[in-house]
Amino acid sequence: MMPRRKFEITDARGGTAIPVRVVTQADKTELAGIQDDGVLKVRLKASPAGSQAANDELVQLLAAELSVEADTVEIVAGENTREKIVSVEGISAAEVEARLGIGD
Repeated sequence: MMPRRKFEITDARGGTAIPVRVVTQADKTELAGIQDDGVLKVRLKASPAGSQAANDELVQLLAAELSVEADTVEIVAGENTREKIVSVEGISAAEVEARLGIGD
């Protein structure tokens, strides 16, 4: 069995790419921290994972937590799964980590 790849928040052209793991049907919408593999875990009230409602809720939560406009946040991979890559334009990985309180 291959070891799981450690994900990291990384700088991308014009912004940052964030690996996200979504848990739906939660009691409240919130950031649940960084997992051991480097993925940002997010709990959403919406259901199910991959629904437009869940994706919209994720975008709105990340925009609010990062203090950016929602139109700068885009799900670029995994739109229909619980494992996603989210792009945020105009912000560096270091800024994301600082705003989310997850930096070293």
